[in-house]
Amino acid sequence: LLAIDHGQAFAPLRVPSAKYDTKTATELFASSSSTIKDLMKTEGELLSLPARPGRPLKVAIAGGGVGGLTAALYMLKKGMDVTIYEKTSKFARFGGPIQFASNALSVLKEIDDTLFERVMEKFTFTGTRACGIKDGLRSDGSFRMTNDSLDYLFNADAPADWFVKFPLKECADLFGLPYTGVINRPDLQEILMDECAKLKPDFIQNGNPVVGYENLEGLEGVKVKLEDGTEEEADVLVGSDGIWSAVRAQMYGEEIKKSSPDKMTRQGCTYSGYTVFAGETVIKTADYYETGYKVYIGPKRYFVTSDVGDGRIQWYAFFALPPGTKKAPSGWGGSTRDEQANPTENLVDYIKSLHEGWTDEVMTVLDATPPESVEQRDLYDRAPEFLRGWTDGNVCLLGDAVHAMMPNLGQGGCQAIEDAYVLTEQLAETKSTDKIESTLKGYYNKRILRVSIVQFLSRLASDLIINAFDTPWSPHDSLGQSWKSYLTFFWKPVLQYAIFPAQFAYLYSYYPSGSIRELASALEERWKVTHVETAEAAFDLVAKEGQSVSGPSFFQQAKDQLPSMALRAKATDDEESSTAFRRGLPSLGRNLSMRSPKREGEHASVDSLGSTATTKGNTADPAKKPPETLSRCNDFN
Repeated sequence: LLAIDHGQAFAPLRVPSAKYDTKTATELFASSSSTIKDLMKTEGELLSLPARPGRPLKVAIAGGGVGGLTAALYMLKKGMDVTIYEKTSKFARFGGPIQFASNALSVLKEIDDTLFERVMEKFTFTGTRACGIKDGLRSDGSFRMTNDSLDYLFNADAPADWFVKFPLKECADLFGLPYTGVINRPDLQEILMDECAKLKPDFIQNGNPVVGYENLEGLEGVKVKLEDGTEEEADVLVGSDGIWSAVRAQMYGEEIKKSSPDKMTRQGCTYSGYTVFAGETVIKTADYYETGYKVYIGPKRYFVTSDVGDGRIQWYAFFALPPGTKKAPSGWGGSTRDEQANPTENLVDYIKSLHEGWTDEVMTVLDATPPESVEQRDLYDRAPEFLRGWTDGNVCLLGDAVHAMMPNLGQGGCQAIEDAYVLTEQLAETKSTDKIESTLKGYYNKRILRVSIVQFLSRLASDLIINAFDTPWSPHDSLGQSWKSYLTFFWKPVLQYAIFPAQFAYLYSYYPSGSIRELASALEERWKVTHVETAEAAFDLVAKEGQSVSGPSFFQQAKDQLPSMALRAKATDDEESSTAFRRGLPSLGRNLSMRSPKREGEHASVDSLGSTATTKGNTADPAKKPPETLSRCNDFN
């Protein structure tokens, strides 16, 4: 039915010899005769689909991240025998929001309607609202919404807050797609794992990651080497084990996580030139319901805020600093230092000092952020693999394992999902094991150009903002007087009416689901109601009890991979929060992990109108170890 739906005809069944008809060939597969098996291997074993004889393709996937889980689900739906080998000992709810652009949502819809519906239930739309670039120095601090206009050139009183706005909604409407937004990574992983388990309960093996592989001779497949010394055999190994991939390390002759002396390269990845601080807060700004995400630009840095649902705002501060310039905790960046350099330093104050003279809109968000929630990582990405390919025999790479990219376009996870879809489609069309190697090369050929363009655009966005953009020139003040300021000013109409429309139209142009315009509109209308309800509940709760983040870094948790990997909370500190965590953080409690009873000297409180008031000291006391709960800093990919 799938083949007919895509306008294809079922290809004739290939058998080793013309004297065997389809029925005889199928019976021979069940035979224990070594002579017959040897005969069948001359052209490879037939691989089945629900409507095609043969045995299921056996696939091993290294890594149970978003890309690996998506590939596993689609492959299981296609009738393949899939096993994920994941390094964590068990699934735990940690990690922050991940952005899904319209192209990724289209892929999820095409993979499985139930998957798409469940994702939408947990989704926060950002692309339905104003998103774009704001002037980091001239925005007046009131979070006002202004239209783009040239009037400010002649009228000194005209607002110049917004530099350009992104046409996210218009480009999604062009193709009739759902709008860009975010979902909490734990919710997404939980949904994917649940859907996979429905098809194969034991699809994932935890605590025993892939450390290497060996392509077997002839048509025998690949031997998968696991950390505990055991080995498994499969027809295909998919390396989806992240930026520091063990599979890629063997394929390209790299040493896992090995850095150059200056830390400018690490396991074949290049330091982007930028480090990013990230934090989260619950705050009702004047434009909370009107904006999705905003990029504040200024000299040599930019500051991003995004609504991530339930009253939460996630922020990211990008700086052009050398690698290893570590201030905040992180177990995931390019530095080997995993703890805060100075435990007594208020990281919010440090970041504010790097934005001296910037708009109060940035300061308001920072002031509402608990200092202990701030995390940091150095940003590494990879150059496109035009010469080496993504395959080695029956082994291929997927997602960040081969095309890690800068987070500016929010396409890292989206491209991994596209990889999973294309790879599965290609393997599903493979009728015998002798065709697997060429199939994997075909997967690379189908993906390399698009992925390389997205990698380029993602890096270009950072390089332009940091190195070519500055505070735009204005005839009414002296804030922007450098050559970059004049260049930024003249870039505005080009970005607004040419570059950004072309960029987002290209990103959304991959949409295997086809147009689903009416469904997209219905989803938006349904979400508007729930968004207000959950956000207002969060604002009220924080106004009463304050907000604070405590416990180990999400990045540190991901690095340590402790055997328990389970959330632990101390009931004596906050019985309500503990109960919510033990229940898997459902509903509102799931998204208010930052909240705990107020502790003097540790956080900023937010009143019901969204104004901030810093409590005494506003500095965490290192002598007071808080209860271990969930951190919400994310990778923005």
